[in-house]
Amino acid sequence: MNTEQMFAEIRDANLNYLMLAQSLIRQDRSEAVFRLGLNEEAADLLVRLSSTQLRKLATGNTLLCRFRIDDDMVWKLLTNQNISSRADNESTNRLHANILMAGRTSEVV
Repeated sequence: MNTEQMFAEIRDANLNYLMLAQSLIRQDRSEAVFRLGLNEEAADLLVRLSSTQLRKLATGNTLLCRFRIDDDMVWKLLTNQNISSRADNESTNRLHANILMAGRTSEVV
């Protein structure tokens, strides 16, 4: 993949993310703020953007969304690394990871 193709993929991901975020905010604002890891001001701004503004915002070469998983423990919980082979561990680990990420979301809000 060359640089121009990578930038095109980033622009496409940006537009998809912005459209999804706007749609989620319109459907259920509090759920969207939680799921997307946004603060109230960002949600207000996103929901007011026109489709033309969304497209313009998406055209940059910088990815607008980011991974909220920024520590080793959450990655290990989500990928089931370093755990025993019990069948219920996957759901327990996912729940634990979601609780940890939810706590970090509340720090942003």
